[in-house]
Amino acid sequence: MSQIPEHGPIVVLSGGLSHEREVSLRSGRRVSQALRDQGREVIEADLSADLIDLLRGLDNPVAFPLFHGGVGEDGGLQQVLSLLEVPYVGSSAQAARRTFNKAIASPLVAQAGILTPDAVALPHDMFRELGAATLVAALAERFGFPVMVKPARSGSALGCTRVESAAELPAAMVSAYSYGDVAIIEEFIQGTEVAVGVVELDGGPVALPAVEIRPNSGFYDYTARYTAGETRFIIPAEVSDSVASACADVALGVHRALGLHSLSRADIIVRPDGTPVFLEANSAPGMTETSPFPQAVEVYGWDFGLLCAQLVDNVWKEHLR
Repeated sequence: MSQIPEHGPIVVLSGGLSHEREVSLRSGRRVSQALRDQGREVIEADLSADLIDLLRGLDNPVAFPLFHGGVGEDGGLQQVLSLLEVPYVGSSAQAARRTFNKAIASPLVAQAGILTPDAVALPHDMFRELGAATLVAALAERFGFPVMVKPARSGSALGCTRVESAAELPAAMVSAYSYGDVAIIEEFIQGTEVAVGVVELDGGPVALPAVEIRPNSGFYDYTARYTAGETRFIIPAEVSDSVASACADVALGVHRALGLHSLSRADIIVRPDGTPVFLEANSAPGMTETSPFPQAVEVYGWDFGLLCAQLVDNVWKEHLR
């Protein structure tokens, strides 16, 4: 019986050209160190013209993509890795693409029976041609205030604004359009914000403990996400067991509905009555010191480095099959 060949070096990909470059680099450094602590051979690489030659020059590499933002989460990188026949941790190009675009992901999740906010997606051209004043009036009538305005394709709360009045809406739309051609306007859901990670190992997807997010500013924006001390994370979240179970069900349902693989994170608001409402999903969760995902891994009782190594080994086995 022939022995199953071992994979070669793990190529941790981080950096990239998006607005979230610095966050990606921090995620890459943490995962790289965690894998080295497990005795694994790691090569750290950025997105450059040399990347394809690097991957082709290695024997049996496995990629661990940690790009955040468009260049790493819109499916393009995954398409290239598949073209090169390099196995990688994470979701397929198709799943990454539909997850990164909130205008596509939220309707798919809603079709799976998961509660989502009432929302509309408006292309920039439509907003410009029809006139801001007319659309602002229609949006105010549809949703009332406050509302959330966000880019359809962005992460880390970049371009997101809580809007309290019709007068604030045009500026919020301009901010969202600075990150892409489509803006999402959705009802503001009051409640407790939680993040629920999902890890997919040999036995299928498992929901990690819900992480309750309490930003000092009251809004979980870019600064609150990545500045130490700006947000209090409570793990497990201070919710009842039944609410925690419902949040886990939402995260697992989102993972399945979007066709995600290896790992994911669902951001959820728990209404005062205990009902969880899905906000958005992430196919490449942040792995920084302040990111909810690795914190939840450790509270669950797993060693973070061992988990990263197992994810790599699993995709290698799948590749061989």
